[in-house]
Amino acid sequence: MRYNIVSKGDHKSNSIKENMETQMQNTEMIKDTETPEIVISVGGDGTLLEAFHKYSYRLAETAFVGVHTGHLGFYADWLPHESDKLIEEIIDGEYDVIKYPLIDITVNYNDEKNPSQHIALNEATMKTEDNTTLVADVSLRGKHFERFRGDGLCISTPSGSTAYNKALGGALIHPSLRAIQLTEIASINNRVFRTVGSPLVLPAHHYCLITPVDQRTIMTSIDHVTTKHHNVKSIEYKVAKEEIRFARFRPFPFWKRVHDSFISDGRDD
Repeated sequence: MRYNIVSKGDHKSNSIKENMETQMQNTEMIKDTETPEIVISVGGDGTLLEAFHKYSYRLAETAFVGVHTGHLGFYADWLPHESDKLIEEIIDGEYDVIKYPLIDITVNYNDEKNPSQHIALNEATMKTEDNTTLVADVSLRGKHFERFRGDGLCISTPSGSTAYNKALGGALIHPSLRAIQLTEIASINNRVFRTVGSPLVLPAHHYCLITPVDQRTIMTSIDHVTTKHHNVKSIEYKVAKEEIRFARFRPFPFWKRVHDSFISDGRDD
């Protein structure tokens, strides 16, 4: 099996990476940084996001697994002291593949510039460059839904619903549901201006088109990368055809991850 290990870069993560690669020696495992069948992320959820974007061109062939060197993360099944056991499991080659939905993002421009295509594992946000009020028309399935006024909009995946979306008051969605969630960022609601004021959960056969009313520069944040866009006509968000594949060697239910991250104090109930 072809593999690669992506480290956060700190001493602890690098040490674990080196130990894992040593264990891989003299086995049938082959290190391959270009076309790995399995990618091991050592660090935090941010490290796995970086690994995901690095290999986003081969999501159908590559599975991901995480070793978390900080606190427990949503994308990491393994803790540092379990890394030796993980390598044994990988060498055995027996694991289940769990698939999570992604967001497909298309930025359309008013000039002749070709649309830019992006993909997100956690979320994508849309704001103005100078953090002034974003005024944009929101359409669902080609039908105008509302005119939004506020700081911005966040579109999240089910797995990403536990991140920025949760901080905005969005719902937590199980990743088995192929959906995206649209959540407002500090919307303006009064007698003159009105939005729905609640997160919207859209199924895979729906799409969301957001059209800025004026021509201010738009800032998009896609997972960990922020980009400035000029002359934006509209941005379309929908459930991507691609999915991320996780290598699952043991059960780790989504709701247990939620419990351990937000409710558990580290003691047995």
